[in-house]
Formats: sequence, structure tokens, C-alpha cells
Amino acid sequence: MKKYKPDETNILNGIAAAPGISIYRAFLYKKEKETVNKTRIKDVEEAIQNLEEALEQSRKELKKVLGLAIDKLGEKRAAIFEAQIMILDDPILLKNIRERIKKEKLNPEYIVDDEISKYQAIMASAHESYMRERSHDIEDIKHRIIKNLKKKKWRSRISEDVIVVVDNLTPADTVLFSRSNVKGYVTDFGGLTSHAAIVARSLNIPSVVGLHDGTEKIKQDDLLIVDGFRGKVVINPIEKQLSFYKKKITEMEHYDSELLKLKNLPATTTDGRTINILANLDLSEEIEIVIQNGGKGVGLVRTEQLFEEYEDFPDEEEQLKIYKNLAEEMYPEKVIIRALDVGGDKVLPVDVKEPNPFLGWRGIRFLIDNCDLFKTQIRAILRSSCNKNVGLMIPMVSSIAEIRKFKKIVAECKEELKTQGCEFDNHIPLGIMIEVPSAAVLAREFAEEVTFISIGTNDLIQYLLAVDRGNEIVSPLYQEFHPAVIKTLDHIIRHSKLAKARVHMCGEMAADTVATSLLVGLGLDAFSVSPSVIPRLKKIIRSISYEDAKKLASECLEMRTELEIKTRVIQFNDEKLKKEELRLF
Repeated sequence: MKKYKPDETNILNGIAAAPGISIYRAFLYKKEKETVNKTRIKDVEEAIQNLEEALEQSRKELKKVLGLAIDKLGEKRAAIFEAQIMILDDPILLKNIRERIKKEKLNPEYIVDDEISKYQAIMASAHESYMRERSHDIEDIKHRIIKNLKKKKWRSRISEDVIVVVDNLTPADTVLFSRSNVKGYVTDFGGLTSHAAIVARSLNIPSVVGLHDGTEKIKQDDLLIVDGFRGKVVINPIEKQLSFYKKKITEMEHYDSELLKLKNLPATTTDGRTINILANLDLSEEIEIVIQNGGKGVGLVRTEQLFEEYEDFPDEEEQLKIYKNLAEEMYPEKVIIRALDVGGDKVLPVDVKEPNPFLGWRGIRFLIDNCDLFKTQIRAILRSSCNKNVGLMIPMVSSIAEIRKFKKIVAECKEELKTQGCEFDNHIPLGIMIEVPSAAVLAREFAEEVTFISIGTNDLIQYLLAVDRGNEIVSPLYQEFHPAVIKTLDHIIRHSKLAKARVHMCGEMAADTVATSLLVGLGLDAFSVSPSVIPRLKKIIRSISYEDAKKLASECLEMRTELEIKTRVIQFNDEKLKKEELRLF
């Protein structure tokens, strides 16, 4: 089947926020923009009473959304809405609003808008994309209060299966729309870290965000194709586009059922090389999907994500419970736990403003400077390792000194636990993530200090190419197949193996099925990916030979442009993989 040209004028490109393909009519969800005028009031008591009623109504609405979210998403992910309710009860915010109404004698709508906008401005100007996304959540609360002050109703129910097209989507919108069996989301704004994107992924609703002008180019009832794998939206598709995607959906449904048959088979190439396919874990509930899809363990537990359900940093016993449950559920397979990784685009648990957080106080730098917090986590991980299936790794390493300091702290924790009579694996595997160029250059020296290496391609590519992966202006320059990236990966893998260390990859590139054959050829020992991707990678690996993949890698290492490498890899896939596997690309 001939593919459509990627430069068709009816195709919009955005960010692939939630995977899947959907073909339905567009529903343009236009939120009423509440105009807020500054007017003086005569009756202050009446204004305060109206404010209290609006706040109470907003609480009721959000509690209703929370109940629905718990049902749809589970308690942990529904915590988004608990956080919004907490803002409605913020004593400082509410005190400021009430006092301003009394002092300035201005209408409550204006005071609410002005006061909450101050919070938004602070968050919107933050360097961290996570914090900028949170400013949209506060916008939702602000408009909810203002609407209730004006005694207006919110419209959120849709009567038929549609693809919702909107400038920006709040988490509440996403959950409420789910009652109407919405088939896809398209937004002008938002990114991968937005709560709406997270909720959409949880509900398995294909979504493309960050289109900028989608609401201008898409009309009500236009037929849309949402490609949540590649971040494309096709408006009123022509026949060849429609037939391409319809066939793709049919193939996906059939192929996905076939993939489940591979659950208990190893990811072994046709000439006998076995590669472990592990899972990246954000939430403990995902462990069931890992087991269901035949994952050979967990290659990355993002502990900062697991801790989001706690108001404060969890103590040793709380952490032990989390890690022990994961280790027991995955036994005898391995579980690699990454120490708390904060900073950059991940919010620090302390109030620190940095001019450039991506190059600042993050990863192992933060942990070493907060040794008590670090040791609490290490002790909990050690205590969870009694069955000898737990590993520990540290993020954002840039020097041998950091690794040795880490090992020294681990040794201190072991001595403390021995004194207390606690059991643990005295030979727990220790590893590092290679995410910065200095670690890549010194891969052999670093690998000699640890048991395993895990390549974090998201940050590595960003730092190697000097491209902010969250900046939409330069995002085309973020290239997985850039010759410098491929040569660097080759250097890391070869030199780490000279030091007898196993080499994993846990970044987004590991989950890119276009790159699988090349990465196998470069010599990776293990892929660590989203649980849903595990069967697809296994199928590809079982369909190629290691010798052919090594030849592909050798060819690509001699090439000079990203286009040459990607073209050759796609050609290899066309030659070596069966038609049903090619639909992944």
C-alpha cells in the first residue's frame, strides 16, 4: 500500500500526546471567555456572600469530577483534582481576596481574576515546562469561580462520539468528556507534561496537542484523523489517506491480538541473540500491564512519579512498602529503581529559583547535597532487596567523584542496616544513567565503577545537540538519528562493555520502533520502555538477525546526515520485516 505524502496541505503537525488512531467528526469546544469588568460595589457583605457561594459551588463541581476521575483513573491519578480543591481552600489566597473586596470595594469577579492571575503569572514564567503546564490548571479554577459568581452553567457533555478540538484542555474537561465516549483530543496548546495529556493517556484516548492553529483550521463536523503515534491530524482526508488509516486500524487490531501470543516467548533474534525488554514504571498499578505484556522486569522505576501521591517526601517505611511490593510482584525478574530525579523539568521539593534549571541543581547533585533524604531512600531500597532482584541507579551523573560519593553513601547505609539487624542484598547491583556528554565520553571509566549503564536518550540528545526538547521552535533539530547521536551511542555501548557492564536504554528512543533494528545492531543488552510497547519490540527483535542488524549499524556509523541514516534504517525495515510489522512505522 502506497503511503500518503507527509507534506499534504490537509495535515497538521503537533505533539503526539496519547497513542492511537481515531477517525471521527470534529466537535469544536469553544469555552466562553468570561469578560471581567472592574466595577465598584455598594454592598460588601452581599459580595462576600456571593464569593462564598461561588467557592462552595466550585468545590461541589470539582468533588463530582474527582469522584468520576477516581472511577475512571484510580485514586493516584485522580489526585490532580484533589490538588485543585486544595487551592479553593488555600487560606492565604482566600484571605487576600476577601480583604481586597472589603478594602477596595470592587466586584468579586475582578478581585478573583486579579488575585489568581498573580499565581498564574509566577508559574507561567517558570523555566520548568511542568510548572508552566500547572498554570493552565489554575486558569481552570479561576474561570470556574468567576462563572459561578455570574451564576452560569458549565457545558461539558457531548451527545455523540466525536474528536474534541479545543484551544486548551483542562484535566476536568478530559474526565467529564470521557462520559460521552470522546474518541480523540486535538488542542492548540499543551505538552506531554500537561495533566490533560496524562489523563488522555490513562484513558487510552488518541491525542495530539500543541497544534497552535488547530481551532482556526478545523471546522465544526470536519472529518478528522487523529494519529496519536506520530502527532498528525488529517482534516477531511482524501480517499487514499482514509483508506491508509482504516487499513492501519484494522491491521493494528489484528496485530495487537497476535502480539499477546508472544507473552511467554523471549525477545531472541533469528540467529540466537536474546535481548531483555524491560518496562519503565511511573505508577505501581502499571506492574500488571508489564506482566500481562511479557516484560522481563522493570528497567526504570521513576520514584519521583510514585511520590506524587504524598504531600511530603515519604519516610523510610512508606518507601519500603512501595519498593517491596514492586519487587515481590515482579519476582524473580529484576526491578531497577532510580533514585529521586528532580530538577530541570521536574519540580524540586524545595523552593529554589534557578536561571537555567536544566544545567543546575538536579539529579545526583541535588541528592548529594541532601544526604539525609538520599540515605532514607537508599535504606528503603536496600531493605526491599532481600530477594536479590532489586537494582539501584542514580541520575544525571557527570563525574567519577559523584559515583564514588554515591557508593560511599550506599556503604554507610549498609553498615547502618547491619547495626539495626535489617536484611538486604549486600551485593545489590549499582548503576548510573548516562545523560550528559561528559559521562558518554568517559563511558568506560564510569562503567568500571558500576554493574550496569542505562542510557537516558531524552537528556543525552538534548545536551549533545544543544536543543531544548521542550522548545517547539527548535524541536525539529532534536534528532534521534543525528550522526553524532548514533556515534555517541556506539561509543557508550562498546566502551561500557569493555568494562564488563551491561548496557540498557530507557529513553524515548528505546520505544521508537523505527530505531529498534539499529539499536540491536549497536549491541544494546536491554530496552526499557512503556509497558504497552513491550510486545511490539519483542515482535521486531524476533523477526531480524543480529548479524544483519550489526551490518546496518556499521553502515549508519559511516553516514554523515540524519536523513541518510533514517532512510537506510527504514529501507532495512522494509526489507527485513513482514508487512504486519511495518505498520508500526
